[in-house]
Amino acid sequence: MTSLRRRLIILLVVSILGVVGLATFVAVKVLGGPSPELIMGPLAHQIQYMVQLAPAHAPNSSDAPVIVQDRPADGFEDRKHTRVLNEILHHNGLDVSAVVSRNADRPGMVASVELPDHRWMIVDVPDFGPPRDVWYGLAGWMVLIVLGATPVSIYFTGVLVRPLEMLEAAVSKIGSDGVLATVPEEGTAEVRATAHALNQLSARLEAAMESRMRLVAAAGHDLRTPMTRMRLRAEFLDEDREKWLSDLDELDRIADSAIRLVREEVNQDAVEPVELDGLVRDIETEMTALGHAVTIDHLDHMSVKAGALGLRRALRNLIVNAATHGKSCTVSLSRQGGRAVLTIADRGPGIPPDLLNKAFEPFFRVDPARTQFIPGAGLGLAIAKEIIERYGGTIRLENRQGGGLVQMVVFAAVS
Repeated sequence: MTSLRRRLIILLVVSILGVVGLATFVAVKVLGGPSPELIMGPLAHQIQYMVQLAPAHAPNSSDAPVIVQDRPADGFEDRKHTRVLNEILHHNGLDVSAVVSRNADRPGMVASVELPDHRWMIVDVPDFGPPRDVWYGLAGWMVLIVLGATPVSIYFTGVLVRPLEMLEAAVSKIGSDGVLATVPEEGTAEVRATAHALNQLSARLEAAMESRMRLVAAAGHDLRTPMTRMRLRAEFLDEDREKWLSDLDELDRIADSAIRLVREEVNQDAVEPVELDGLVRDIETEMTALGHAVTIDHLDHMSVKAGALGLRRALRNLIVNAATHGKSCTVSLSRQGGRAVLTIADRGPGIPPDLLNKAFEPFFRVDPARTQFIPGAGLGLAIAKEIIERYGGTIRLENRQGGGLVQMVVFAAVS
């Protein structure tokens, strides 16, 4: 019962039932008839006169104006009314005993008064209580109120939680660029205010993302001019010339990678079905021609929805990363349920477990001091992750038993 909607519905229904139950209790008290003192007072005076008129010669005499028999009336004793009736009779000076009883077969009560000759005079007690049908009416009334309160509670609960549902829907639609989808500003005042606040937040996030992209792109472009001048000056150096040129190449790769990262987030190619197995074979052929040790284990035929150019760039980065840092790699593609699972396993040293979560950060290197000889700026995995998540996929890294790293890419298969 963790849903806020369900909790509010139950709270409203229980609240309405509580109010109705209290009103019903008051109605029962009002409809429950007068107190025993009000009923038994007049009855005691009636019994006092009837005792004087009761015949003394024989039970059930035909000329007797009252009913007299050898035993009390059938039924179970009503102790409260019995006690009140005896108290009033003794207060009036009548030395007799009485028993008030009820019978399940008929409504009302009967008073049995013991005469001096140990016979019993039977007197009907006036029934001032509500008729039995009233209780059935009250039960039906309760049921109708419950049936009416439930849909009303459901409706107003929906109105109350509508802004929260809008928040949930808006957050679930956040794209890979971190921008919220536009929410229609319509409905009640609260809903419109929530939608307006979400749209303002989306506009600010989009402006911040664009500002960040412009900053990175500008930094990348601005680096090229001083690097070009430094390269020209390095040509005239006699000492450490190669070191200067190597450092400049490294800076050039960093600038190019930063610009490519911005382009991946800004320029997105159209989404279409892409044959993933064919794409992997093309990349394997290309990598092998470039001298990388890339082999294919097995490839199941399937397609995924993505941008062909962006997905090719992401998978190429992953395979190059595995073949470069892991010496060699093996690629396999398998269908698992409705998912396409691409596995890239290398035979390198892997990544320390405490650094696995940082592997996708820009410019990440496991050991910068020992990997400077490997070309690259450390943005390959960051660019690949950006592209894969943009098209609804996921990527996970884990170390292999016995050494090596496994890069696992998962997409929803379309065929």
